[in-house]
Amino acid sequence: MAIRIDRGNSAPWPYPRLIAHRCGGTLAPENTLAGFDACVRYGYRMVEFDAKLSADNALFLLHDDTLDRTTNGRGPAATHTWQELAALDAGAWRGAQFVGTRLPTLADAAERCARDGIAANIEIKPCPGREVITGTLVAQGALALWRGQTPPLLSSFSFEALAAARDAAPSLPRGMLFEQVPADWLRIVSELDCVSLHASHRYLSEPLVAQIRASGLRVLAYTVNDPARARLLEQWGVDMICSDRLDLLS
Repeated sequence: MAIRIDRGNSAPWPYPRLIAHRCGGTLAPENTLAGFDACVRYGYRMVEFDAKLSADNALFLLHDDTLDRTTNGRGPAATHTWQELAALDAGAWRGAQFVGTRLPTLADAAERCARDGIAANIEIKPCPGREVITGTLVAQGALALWRGQTPPLLSSFSFEALAAARDAAPSLPRGMLFEQVPADWLRIVSELDCVSLHASHRYLSEPLVAQIRASGLRVLAYTVNDPARARLLEQWGVDMICSDRLDLLS
């Protein structure tokens, strides 16, 4: 049964302060199971990763809409079946020690979370035109795969994807992603019934963090790689800090 998280920053919060960006930050190929090894090595208890759909609607981890940057594949990810995607090398670009690393499924990530006792922030990352179906299937998959674990925190830059996730799995907690927090942030997070607001640390200020937390929301700041900046954000009341530098922030 999914654990229900009540909105409000006075309620018990099941997530740690530090989150590993794209599984392992800069220490492993992004959005791969190799990142979990880095999390364990540096004591991280939560990962963030990106989930999207293959052409045949398999749930897998990848950030970009195209395969070129982080795999030996080419072209839009949404035009490839999972059988084609599963054969790609997703680690060679990051270093010889990662040659042969594969793209993981959402089920693979759930298994590692369970094995290592690590919580998850699943960013719903739809390819263009696939916002609703991606939000729906990621939420349904997360609800089933994380059964008995700390529920994953779903987030997205796409209002449509997060709204579909809300409708498909209303018991899972949600956080709306922004780069710079817009003036109408409260309307947006209220419509989505979010428990958290996620924003670039570069655009956060102490008064804004206080305002967001006063509304009953938790705050996640990304992508913070400087220890001094992380300490300042913590002093402001930021609840979660997403970082690429697991070796510097502890």
